[in-house]
Amino acid sequence: MTDVPSIDTLIISIGFIIFACLVAFAWAPLLTNFLYKFRITVGRRAAYDSTAHMTSRDGKANTPTMGGILVIVTIALITYLFNWDQSFTWLPIGIMLLSSALGALDDLLNIFGSRRRSRKVNQTLRLIRVHKNYGMRLWLIITLPWTFFKRLTAWLGSHPGKGVHVHEKLFLQFIAGGISAWWIFYKLGENWRVIDLPFDGMLDIGWWLVPLIVLVVAFTANAVNIADGMDGLAGGMLIPTFTALMFLSWVNGFPEMAILNAVAVGALITYTYFNIMPARFQMGDVGSLGLGALLAINALIINAMIVLPLLAFVFYIEAFSVLIQVASKKLTGRRVFKMAPIHHHLEIIGWNEEKIVMRLWIIHLFFVLVGVWVALH
Repeated sequence: MTDVPSIDTLIISIGFIIFACLVAFAWAPLLTNFLYKFRITVGRRAAYDSTAHMTSRDGKANTPTMGGILVIVTIALITYLFNWDQSFTWLPIGIMLLSSALGALDDLLNIFGSRRRSRKVNQTLRLIRVHKNYGMRLWLIITLPWTFFKRLTAWLGSHPGKGVHVHEKLFLQFIAGGISAWWIFYKLGENWRVIDLPFDGMLDIGWWLVPLIVLVVAFTANAVNIADGMDGLAGGMLIPTFTALMFLSWVNGFPEMAILNAVAVGALITYTYFNIMPARFQMGDVGSLGLGALLAINALIINAMIVLPLLAFVFYIEAFSVLIQVASKKLTGRRVFKMAPIHHHLEIIGWNEEKIVMRLWIIHLFFVLVGVWVALH
């Protein structure tokens, strides 16, 4: 880490924005043709999906998903070729690819898989009492905590459907977060074992930093995934967020991270160009989970955890709207929103998609600027 940021690093980073944008544009037609040829589309929503009755979803039925591959592959390839650094860029790229693989599995199962079912707790308890195979009884007893975890986390998601279930996503995301926490806590040195507070403050929470990092990585990845529900919404908000991370990386003397965030910006510019309504393709979990994890890791590595809720403001609002809705329904039996996440609530009360997307862009940009201002103090 250097004391004075080099203007050359900023110039190089801007050059990588342009380069990544052009690279993504160059192979976007190949990806588009592949997705259309093999019909990588979600199709019409199943009857149990909460958005199935929304007429605004009809026009998206045949739009390919997994378009986020454009961003993920572009970032990984350019970073590997031009910015491969063991201390800084290995971890973000590794966690991004791990999260993207999870998202890709979910996307493919939702398209080509069959409907999956999950056993309820009372069914498991009954099997423990009546099952004739004592080995199976023992197995059910041993895995009972996992069954409780599955049912508890099911509240946080929609109907299980055909894809990866919520408990499976969270389990793998906790693993990714654990890897991140281990790397940051042990590999980056003592300076990363405290949280950098704005206005010249430091917070040392000791070992509590490890579960906090795990939570931040999992929550941010899911927040981006939740917000990816309208054409252009997630991509248009990720651009200023990664631009802010590029700038803060440069200011704080992390040239490798500045370039990595710059590559993300360039790839996202191309993706958003094709994703603006009417979308050529949608991001899919392969993109949203991967980019959400990358966002969290990049902020943690430059010690910008405290301003991450501002840099990812609308993403966090979308995620909290789901948590509030779930908590309200379970505790009071009433809904706070017409539908969660909040962009669907705005749609139901009469806002059209373009209005929602553009206003959320503006709100998000404002809070990103606030986050940068706070981080510079």
